[in-house]
Amino acid sequence: MQMSTTSEIQGFETIETIGIARGSTVRARNIGRDFMAGLKNIVGGEITEYTRLLSDSREEAINRMINDAKEMGANGVVNVRFQTATVMQGCSEILAYGTAVQLKEA
Repeated sequence: MQMSTTSEIQGFETIETIGIARGSTVRARNIGRDFMAGLKNIVGGEITEYTRLLSDSREEAINRMINDAKEMGANGVVNVRFQTATVMQGCSEILAYGTAVQLKEA
């Protein structure tokens, strides 16, 4: 699956625009992460527990977007974007979306 944050992918021609592909995941913090983050907040620096949580969430959202695009018959997704929203206290949604397209090599 070819993906890009731009509207075109170099070396490929868009032959069909199929629709919006999307994938999301909702993740919650846990008490262990919150405890470690609280300690890190006192001394400063990166909160690696949250960095990993968000990184894993983005990867899951991307994989779900790719699967959605494949189900539509696409072999590419252009204009890929991410969005996040708080669902409830301690829970966030990560959404990956873009335009599913059919590509051919130029």
